[in-house]
Amino acid sequence: MEFKPTSDFLNVLISRGFVQDCTDLEGLDRVFAKTPQSAYIGFDATADSLHVGSLIQIMLLRWLQKTGHRPIVLMGGGTTKIGDPSGKDESRKLLSSNIIEQNIKGIRNIFEAYIQFGDAGNGAIMSNNAAWLDQLNYVEFLRNYGRHFTVNRMLSFESVKRRLDRQQPLTFLEFNYMLLQAYDFMELNARFDCRLQMGGSDQWGNIVNGVDLTRRINGSEVYGLTSPLLQQADGSKMGKTASGAVWLNPERISAFDFWQFWRNTADADTGRFLLLFTEIDLDECHRMATLEGSELNVAKAMLATEVTTLAFGRTAAENVEKAARALFGSERSNGGGKQRDRSQMDDRLPVCYVEITDAEDRDVSVVRLFVQSGLVKSGKEAKRLIQDGGARVDHVAFSEPALRISHERLSEGVVLSAGKKRHVRVLAG
Repeated sequence: MEFKPTSDFLNVLISRGFVQDCTDLEGLDRVFAKTPQSAYIGFDATADSLHVGSLIQIMLLRWLQKTGHRPIVLMGGGTTKIGDPSGKDESRKLLSSNIIEQNIKGIRNIFEAYIQFGDAGNGAIMSNNAAWLDQLNYVEFLRNYGRHFTVNRMLSFESVKRRLDRQQPLTFLEFNYMLLQAYDFMELNARFDCRLQMGGSDQWGNIVNGVDLTRRINGSEVYGLTSPLLQQADGSKMGKTASGAVWLNPERISAFDFWQFWRNTADADTGRFLLLFTEIDLDECHRMATLEGSELNVAKAMLATEVTTLAFGRTAAENVEKAARALFGSERSNGGGKQRDRSQMDDRLPVCYVEITDAEDRDVSVVRLFVQSGLVKSGKEAKRLIQDGGARVDHVAFSEPALRISHERLSEGVVLSAGKKRHVRVLAG
């Protein structure tokens, strides 16, 4: 018999594809249908921004709050000092406390675009597990809590087995991570009456440990829920591209590049991403998932605009969409034809400043500009791109690697393009 949730929260999560596993789906539904509850997701502060691979977890917290419950964002000020081995083939680089604190400040800025923090009602809480983990006495911790964990069970979890199967070292430091994450749930339950921990499916073992420990020590009925570990249709990891991570912090990525990432979603992913990363009505999401050809491209543009709206705001998203249409939209000819206006888009492209110091360097090699702009990694790659016809300067194709750009022209700004989708505006520094 198909499970039909009675709580708004689980109804949204199940209907939009957020649920992979749950320790007790019916029990969780009963609790969340009765009264407002608190739930948390943990995020380690390994950088000053999260990338779009974390967006499914952020949307879980957003829906939690929109359905009347209180989100707890747990920052891993303590656990970041150790490193989560889940899904990793090697140990993380250990960070100082000062760097971790700076990273937490940057990450909080991201969450403020998705959820509302505050003391009233279901206002979100950001907590830092360094508040309790940094104070732990190791011997006392092992005596009181270590006896509730068996090495046999810990070795059975996929995150550990995968590392060992690949013959990659798993340090004792990292092995302790799952104990500390379990301790986090116990603390949050005691401090905030938190009843639910959520996370990606690679966190299932850690979450189950936390549920068991909290039930044993606090005597509380708590739950764990995981979302699918998201991969793109081509099997690549969500949030990673050939040019690097797609960050959520506006200081790390332009609204244009962010919008374009989502506009380039694979056909097979469009319907699923509309459900997970937007708040568009379910029926409309399912309808758009069936579209093909140019109509599916319209759905992708809507996906890009809606996701960008959440991260950058509605005005920025709509401006980028309009500008992208001017740059990428179909050229229409009437008689002699008409060149579409690109100036609006050019002003919003990511900018790269090139320092020109030597007098003989007043005219700059276009190969150098392509490398310094980050569009290519080497001069050899730039020359190959140019000779293959994939390079443009101010939207005009050229095939001569010896081309040089004058200082005067760079002072006004030159748009370099690698293929149809990657563009940078270059200015003299």
